[in-house]
Amino acid sequence: MKPNRPLNIFLFLSFNIFLFLITTSTANVTTTISQQFGEAPKFYNAPDCPSIIDKMNNLSNDDDSIERNDNNNYICSDEAVHVAMTLDATYIRGSMAAILSTLQHTSCPQNVFFHFVASASANASLLHATIASSFPYLKFQVYSFHDSTVAGLISTSIRSALDCPLNYARSYLANLLPLCVRKVVYLDSDLVLVDDIDKLAATPLGDDKVLAAPEYCNANFTSYFTPTFWSNPSLSLTFANRKACYFNTGVMVIDLDRWRAGDYTTKIEEWMELQKRMRIYELGSLPPFLLVFAGNIAPVDHRWNQHGLGGDNFRGLCRNLHPGPVSLLHWSGKGKPWARLDANRPCPLDALWAPYDLLKPPFSFDS
Repeated sequence: MKPNRPLNIFLFLSFNIFLFLITTSTANVTTTISQQFGEAPKFYNAPDCPSIIDKMNNLSNDDDSIERNDNNNYICSDEAVHVAMTLDATYIRGSMAAILSTLQHTSCPQNVFFHFVASASANASLLHATIASSFPYLKFQVYSFHDSTVAGLISTSIRSALDCPLNYARSYLANLLPLCVRKVVYLDSDLVLVDDIDKLAATPLGDDKVLAAPEYCNANFTSYFTPTFWSNPSLSLTFANRKACYFNTGVMVIDLDRWRAGDYTTKIEEWMELQKRMRIYELGSLPPFLLVFAGNIAPVDHRWNQHGLGGDNFRGLCRNLHPGPVSLLHWSGKGKPWARLDANRPCPLDALWAPYDLLKPPFSFDS
């Protein structure tokens, strides 16, 4: 008896379509309910906080970069503290902790406006809803960052997480945020503040500095670039007449007006284009910032970036705090506190991150 080929083909295709639908459905459910977060308390301004002035009437009605909503009183206010962060499903647990710590430790939490940058390919409505659910009173806006903007400029680095296009969004804040936002504090998602962010935002930038960040001049600056870079006189002279020191780009105060005027996004992109032709560095989005700004930034006290708590980029081993006072704890490096806590292998300092974790345990999920 000959096999019924059309029937076999039909059954084969039907079975594979069934598997595809099951897999897709499971993936979507996982994306939706894999993490649920509790609601943070509402924080109120101290009596001496400045009032926010509505500047929207001074804006052109055709400014498409501004979303017309209840945040309009704040988004263009110079009295507000503007904070920029990237936002994605992978690091959202860290982002939630960073937001909570920022609000908890500032005297004027109602004057803080968050600018979140998310990949255009992400589920922006889900990210927005997640933030709004835990922080119903938070003033924020979500901006779309198209991966194609930078994808062709990214070179592979020593750790795959550093190659994510969203990791480069900090170079495009001046283009993404409304023109009326003149100054912003950029924060990574793997940190918590234990001091008032208004103090950091008030960092003086002098007459000409574009950004401010803690500098670490004891670090081996030459290690951030390859021998190819240092052996080429035309390249190594980049740092001539500059006291270039390492700084971490996870905490920066940026004058967006000066950034735009100097077209610093293009300057960073030019170094990335050169990196595609000849290997001059190994470490993701940091070296282009160093090439453009190292030795020409405004200083910030080291207390505002106790970085490296995630260990190195290879093993993520535990580390201690740097000597001195602490205003911000930063788990830069491979190890993240939420992952180590979940694995029951926390480092001692991960206990300082845990109080800001809004993740609901699975048994407390709403039915």
